Amino acid sequence: MPGISPEQQAAEWKLLLGQFPAPVVTQIKELATTHQRELAGYFYEQMLQDAQAMFFLTHEQVKSRLHGTLQQWIVSVFSMNDDDAALQALIAQQKQIGEIHARIKIPIHLVLRGARHLRERLFVLFCQRPLDLEHKLFGQRLISETVDLAMEIMSRAFSDAYDRNSRSEEGYRLFSVAHNIGIEQERQRSALLDWENYLMFDLAVGQLATQLPRLCNSEFGLWFRHKGAHTFQGLRETELILEGMRQIDEVLLPLFEQPAAGADADQHPQSLRLLREQTKSIIFHLGNLFEQATVLESGRDVLTHMLNRKFLPVIMAKEVAYARQNERSFAVLAVDIDRFKHINDEFGHEAGDLVLQQLASLLSNHCRGGDYVFRMGGEEFLVLLVDVTQAHALGVAEKLRHQAAQERFRLPGEQVLQLTVSIGVALYDGHPDYQHLLRRADQALYEAKHGGRNQVVLARKLEG
Repeated sequence: MPGISPEQQAAEWKLLLGQFPAPVVTQIKELATTHQRELAGYFYEQMLQDAQAMFFLTHEQVKSRLHGTLQQWIVSVFSMNDDDAALQALIAQQKQIGEIHARIKIPIHLVLRGARHLRERLFVLFCQRPLDLEHKLFGQRLISETVDLAMEIMSRAFSDAYDRNSRSEEGYRLFSVAHNIGIEQERQRSALLDWENYLMFDLAVGQLATQLPRLCNSEFGLWFRHKGAHTFQGLRETELILEGMRQIDEVLLPLFEQPAAGADADQHPQSLRLLREQTKSIIFHLGNLFEQATVLESGRDVLTHMLNRKFLPVIMAKEVAYARQNERSFAVLAVDIDRFKHINDEFGHEAGDLVLQQLASLLSNHCRGGDYVFRMGGEEFLVLLVDVTQAHALGVAEKLRHQAAQERFRLPGEQVLQLTVSIGVALYDGHPDYQHLLRRADQALYEAKHGGRNQVVLARKLEG
């Protein structure tokens, strides 16, 4: 169903302002401007009374910017400017805020709570002036209806964006199962068995229990925690696999700390049997999950077969939530082929396409099962590395840069080409909006390109 146009919303706002005496309109505008700092502080103070708000508002940069941004919002909403262009800009601002709230999944009730307290506080300040009852009633109505109209526009934008994100997320869940489903099933089964073989070898050579490889950090474990569990979300087998992984890592592997001698001589064989049974159970449940999958071939770049931008918001939001809930970190690598236009100009677009395909394979082959590779468009790729430290992310980026420089890219007519890439690296720093992380990676890539190319640059903190 089509929504209300910006022109209609501007007309409503203009009609609202025209219902009140000019002195009341002017006084409200002056109050909002004069007390913007106090009002913003009160809004922030009241929001933090809700424990759920702590999740979104305690990041250092969010906290430091909130006062300034909120003050600007207060002044703009109560600017009382009835010019058509100014009103449409004000409406666009409310929509942008609503879309940001949807992107970082801040609950709408928190925003409404803050707006309610802000409205009440502004009215208290208004009533402190020597006014007659009629003026006070006009002021209360003007404050309430102005905030309500802003919240209505913001909420509509929030709802539309949230619905789009939800549809995209559901599409991604289907898509991520569908791509080469038979190959993926066999790959993950093999990865699980490889982990088991490594574990048995370590046990045979007397490795300390604390140094035994944990399943959750294995190739299979990374894939399932970051991709499989999301793909098969809500299915009973998913919970059984996650619980099986936890049992292996937290219950069964610590059993091997006991010496296999004397009274404990039978302990290790029994523990090994339990371990094998748990692994076989995980393989069984994994097979059931793949049997329930359906095929969907959207969301993948036609040329390189990497993910395209369609599911980037879903995956980024998922990794931000995972990192915050599990106190983990991840990184994004913005990868760009140096002087790609020269390749197209000299060798032709067919050669350029082959270079893109080969670089995509190189990036994918040097990433783990839980990582993601996107083609962002043109010659730019994005790599998302899960569960990494800064040192690890920089190491992977440097390895990818080196591998690209060493690779001999095959072109039509048996020609070969060597090229370089520039990479910007940004580590997740706790900011709830993933766009903040992407902007930092882009800025680092820009510095790498303009600093000589063929290099890796770590992102700095963004100002403002």
